[in-house]
Amino acid sequence: MKKRIKANWQMYLLLLIPVVITFIYKYIPMYGIQIAFRDFKASRGITGSEWVGLQWFEKFFSSPNCMRMIKNTFLLSAFTLLWSFPIPIIVSLCLNQLRFLKLRKLAQTIFYAPHFISTMVICGMIKIFLSPSGGLLNLLMGTQIDFLTEASAFRTIYIVSEVWQHAGWGCIIYLATLATVDTSLYEAAKVDGASVWQRIVNIDIPALLPMAILNLIMSAGALMNIGFEKVWLLQTDLNKAASDVISVYVYEQGIEHAKYSYSTAVGLFNTVINLILLIIVNRIATKHSDVDFV
Repeated sequence: MKKRIKANWQMYLLLLIPVVITFIYKYIPMYGIQIAFRDFKASRGITGSEWVGLQWFEKFFSSPNCMRMIKNTFLLSAFTLLWSFPIPIIVSLCLNQLRFLKLRKLAQTIFYAPHFISTMVICGMIKIFLSPSGGLLNLLMGTQIDFLTEASAFRTIYIVSEVWQHAGWGCIIYLATLATVDTSLYEAAKVDGASVWQRIVNIDIPALLPMAILNLIMSAGALMNIGFEKVWLLQTDLNKAASDVISVYVYEQGIEHAKYSYSTAVGLFNTVINLILLIIVNRIATKHSDVDFV
């Protein structure tokens, strides 16, 4: 070990920087998690506040909207993952088949562009497109429906906007993976008479599989961490039946109502669920493939 460090000390020195930053900003703040088990008072500090055990967790599970928030968070995250996970793979496979370089770069630019638009602007665009008076969708349908007040339409609006905004950016890593595939494999497949579809199935997809599994594991680990900003900006009193999620509830309780211990307990519960899902998905992925990342 000493010889390895001495021979590659420059690399270890570079590695030390992200390790220190991660420790400072990710691990040290974990000390504050204990306020989920205390009746936190800012004047008394963390250790000076009264220890109340699982009181805040019991309060959350006994609240009337608890199951609705858990259900909405899980369904919204699961459906988003269901659509947003395969589409970047499909887009990357399609872009990889384009042989005209200028057309390929133009298509990539069009797909990447929405990722650089801020969430607030995206939500503003959604409200304009879905406006009951003059909105593009209502003009095409010849109706005057306020879709953002329809709880049944909220999940579809959120998922479609997420896919449109991030699918192009998500395919970058898959295009980079496809760029490492040995071109001789394609040439040999052509000589053997393989069609485009056969080359995709037998060359491209196996090459993408390890990266796809890694992305799936990472996405599953954040399954309950539904995007707070977009839900909060699109939420109305009339669509809360579908948009009432844990992340928005934590913000309301912690920032707006200053219930720090209670909001921390709810957030900690959410994190524990994510950790459990991460372990489960990793075990399943490891069992059904040769890839193990966690």
